[in-house]
Amino acid sequence: MKFPHRRQFLHLAARAAPLAIPSRFAWAQAYPTRPVRLIAGAPPGGGIDITARLIGQSLSERLGEAFVIENKPGAGTNIGTEFVVRASPDGYTLLLATNANAVNATLYEKLNYNFIRDIVPVATISRAPNVMVVALSFPSKTIAEFIAYAKASPGKITMGSEGNGGGAHMSGELFKMLAGIDMLHIPYRGAAPALTDLLAGQVQVMFASMPAAIQYVRAGNLRALAVTTRTRSDALPDIPAVGEFVPGYEAASWYGIGAPKKTPPEIVERLNKETNAAIVEPKLRARFADLDAEPLSMTSAEFGKFIADETEKWAKVIRGANIKLE
Repeated sequence: MKFPHRRQFLHLAARAAPLAIPSRFAWAQAYPTRPVRLIAGAPPGGGIDITARLIGQSLSERLGEAFVIENKPGAGTNIGTEFVVRASPDGYTLLLATNANAVNATLYEKLNYNFIRDIVPVATISRAPNVMVVALSFPSKTIAEFIAYAKASPGKITMGSEGNGGGAHMSGELFKMLAGIDMLHIPYRGAAPALTDLLAGQVQVMFASMPAAIQYVRAGNLRALAVTTRTRSDALPDIPAVGEFVPGYEAASWYGIGAPKKTPPEIVERLNKETNAAIVEPKLRARFADLDAEPLSMTSAEFGKFIADETEKWAKVIRGANIKLE
């Protein structure tokens, strides 16, 4: 067999190289060519599942292939996340990423993966506030009064949550740290029983998710003192943000899309572009508004920095409050 001279080989390679670029571009543009699985690490019906189904439907319409939602609940979203970490990095298995992933990086002492290292940030979807609510029998009617009361009665205020490490718990612990107060945390097995006891005055305050608490606020059964996002919520426009009284405070439920590491950057870029376009469509914006959420648009790189910042923030809270899983 006669091999080409080195100069001939390099000449042929140089001619072939430009052909590879449009071919790869065309391959990325053709994605997806079969159904895509979007893994939700929580049971049907909650915020993670609802958000996954909303963005999945929109991406299905935009990309012409089904985005099938698979619920893999357990271990605070860790089971679903690890499933995606172990999946083939071909763009056909994606993760509905949430703030729980940033919390779990520190809350769980031993995970079989490193979220920042093993999941590629693809795109952000939305962000929603929690709302700081108190029982009607509680004497404080404003955040300023609440902080003054807490400082005068250290450790006597009881704070309910859906369980150790949950969104309500972490929002409350951040508030304690930045406001310089102490409250007694009472974890429940879910948000519903915690709210039931709050309504009965068995606990005094809760940093509840907006969808779970807003019906009680509007009905006059609970008193809302503040929302936990940086700015006020359109759902409760007369209620201030915690940050108006406690500088630097912000806690929110956020949702995004992640993929296994080594997923081709062309696929990541296409998904980012289509997701950012989807979340500003009037139909999807209206559905977000129904959930008291707002669209959240970032590049893949910006999402990566956001995850790193969130992970660092909650690590400080978890270590500072010495939070342990039951």
